[in-house]
Amino acid sequence: MYAIIKTGGKQYRVAEGQTLKVEKLEAEQGASVEFDTVLMIADGDQVAVGAPYVEGARVTATVKSQGRGPKIRIVKFRRRKHYRKTQGHRQSFTELSISGISGLQTAAWAAPNLEG
Repeated sequence: MYAIIKTGGKQYRVAEGQTLKVEKLEAEQGASVEFDTVLMIADGDQVAVGAPYVEGARVTATVKSQGRGPKIRIVKFRRRKHYRKTQGHRQSFTELSISGISGLQTAAWAAPNLEG
């Protein structure tokens, strides 16, 4: 069973027990986070697709850690113009461990419509 959630302007495919890094969330380490912006839930050949979200579906996760990614160097350079600029950036992230997917009973199960 898996679900597709939306957080931080991105979409993630998650399953129970999975660990993933998402955009920084304001939560303490060890805290529980709940996502209600579930776009799709699938269990085998049964699929529930939201319009835009699946009603009553929730994905719960535990915050494992907060951190920052590797440094990315930005270099701007114009030849023969005496212009050179360097800049660095480290993106903050939150590492989550998916603990549960719920709301399957309330979701309206429907076979995927693959026609046209």
